[in-house]
Amino acid sequence: MKNIYILLFSITFLACGNKEKPSTTEIETVINKNEISINKAQFKGEKMEFGQLTKQTFNTVVKASGIIDVPPENKASVSTFVGGYVTKIPLLIGDKVTKGQLIASLKNIEFVEMQQEYLEIAEQLAYLKNEYSRQKTLFDEQISSEKNYLKAESTYKSNLATYNGLRQKLQILNINPDTVEKGQITSTINIYSPINGFVTKVNVSNGTFVSSESELLEIVNTNHIHLELSVFEKDILKIKKEQKILFKVPEASDTIYEAEVHLVGTTINNDRTIKVHGHIHEEEKTNFITGMFVEADIICDSKKEISLPKRAIIQNNDSYYALVLKGTKEDIYQFEKVELNVGLQDENYIQIKNYEVFNNKKILTKGIFMLLNSFSEE
Repeated sequence: MKNIYILLFSITFLACGNKEKPSTTEIETVINKNEISINKAQFKGEKMEFGQLTKQTFNTVVKASGIIDVPPENKASVSTFVGGYVTKIPLLIGDKVTKGQLIASLKNIEFVEMQQEYLEIAEQLAYLKNEYSRQKTLFDEQISSEKNYLKAESTYKSNLATYNGLRQKLQILNINPDTVEKGQITSTINIYSPINGFVTKVNVSNGTFVSSESELLEIVNTNHIHLELSVFEKDILKIKKEQKILFKVPEASDTIYEAEVHLVGTTINNDRTIKVHGHIHEEEKTNFITGMFVEADIICDSKKEISLPKRAIIQNNDSYYALVLKGTKEDIYQFEKVELNVGLQDENYIQIKNYEVFNNKKILTKGIFMLLNSFSEE
């Protein structure tokens, strides 16, 4: 039994020893304080590359958010001047409409009463006009009194005002007054589209009673869309007309689109933001929908600075380093870790202020992340 325990212990020891044996696929490095040596075969196998400092553009930006919108004249909220029951609503959301196209019909007994009143006034007006002319002639010839003349004038002009007012009401309701004067009375009025565009809202259905305060439909013309951005008060003095805007619709795509500042608001909203109106470049090539949320960078300033890509930089807390080729020995690359004095940054590059120390030197610009674990053990 004792021999069996000795055998099991030996197997366990050998297994543990095999487990701790380092993998031959790991990068073999030699680190001595600020220096590191890399085998050339490993350098090639890990697809590492040398590079140099380059000039890159760094933008000073103001972050903003907002929506895709259209000018007020390109959006119409369709309602009615007089209440009624919907008898026709032939459109759905997304339907394209043209200016003057029938979009709804309403029916109400009030429409009939209004036309009856107009017709009665129209019939009386011819008689009252003749009576007024007759009394004027008699008064001019001193046959009739001034009182009769003034009464006829007042009655005629009062009815004329009522006639003209009712005529305007009928025209607003899209009822032809001349047709009514011929005795053709209708209980239905038609509502027509005030603009070209697409239906974005339908708030009623057949049989619905709508008042003059009700919105039947909303129509939006997307021929001209723009950005309506909100910028915080602390940043607004940096914003100027014609500055470049880079924006995206984060919920739909990562594509970056371009625009420019067209107008800057002059009032501060309750949330301490100011509206900035931006014109979109090549908007005819986009298929934005009004109301889409956008994230935008307004570029206030641009500078070209000497820089390195972020993939070539080691960051340790607030310190930044790059690896510079110090020398070559047999099949070994010897690198030196050089501290960087950095400035501006963007997503891909960092400005290098002490760029003079890198003149005519090769910098490891690709593959440095393979060495980060080695430096962390230093």
